[in-house]
Amino acid sequence: MAIIIDGKATAQIIRDEIAEKVLELRKNGHKIPHLAAVLVGNDGASQTYVNGKVNDCRQVGFESTLKKFDAGISEAELLKVVEELNEDPEIDGYIVQLPLPEHISTQKVTEKINPEKDVDGFHPVNVGRMVKNLPAFISATPFGIMQLLQRYKIETEGKHCVVIGRSDIVGTPMAILMSRKTYPGNCTVTVCHSRTKNIGEISKEADIVIAALGKAGFLRGDMVKEGAVVIDVGITRVQDASKKSGYALKGDVNFEEVEPKAGYITPVPGGVGPMTRAALLLNTLLAAQKKSY
Repeated sequence: MAIIIDGKATAQIIRDEIAEKVLELRKNGHKIPHLAAVLVGNDGASQTYVNGKVNDCRQVGFESTLKKFDAGISEAELLKVVEELNEDPEIDGYIVQLPLPEHISTQKVTEKINPEKDVDGFHPVNVGRMVKNLPAFISATPFGIMQLLQRYKIETEGKHCVVIGRSDIVGTPMAILMSRKTYPGNCTVTVCHSRTKNIGEISKEADIVIAALGKAGFLRGDMVKEGAVVIDVGITRVQDASKKSGYALKGDVNFEEVEPKAGYITPVPGGVGPMTRAALLLNTLLAAQKKSY
């Protein structure tokens, strides 16, 4: 039976640690970290996620600002909002919630964000600094996963890590982070994706599997070796009439099959998800303390 990596409990520990630091800042008369979020449109998942971030700020004692705009806002208008946040000395860090409406270029918006306030870690400057192993804001999901590995004291040096997925938000940065000369890190990394043949044969050789493909139940029991560390990044809504909501949340890992074989495993929900939000708070604290650069 695998050891369950409890992201929910770990995220709460991180929030408690941050709250203590905020109390210390307040006691010493220093500026309180301030996180802003920009939400465009009425996407239900995005609204829920942003509201969660606002609640997280309240819990740790951060200041927070939520800027909501209709889906019809023009690209030029949104870029002006970004410029205003860049120039606002009260805002330490901010995020522009994705996805954006089709008429707005995500790349243009991302590149307009001041890298020193880019607590989502999506700006090319932060990505480049991460690749060079320089201080940078690391995107929240990979940062949260690194925190889990570190806090559970999971050995990574010399291990074979297979990352399934190559998105620029999760898969690619995870592969880079796990191969860097740090802890967690020092892995030999293989990246698999939708065009990879015989993924199961490759993943079965891995000491650590990070599944970030976005396909519910993709990683099955016969695709992992005994004692492997399995990190499930996926979260997909699957119809389930037995649930009040009408759906269940499923990860990329077939938990029932993989858990008996794994050494460590993250559940869905309650694994990587809560750590993503906790990592955003950590980045915001770093931004306020100007320790990222």
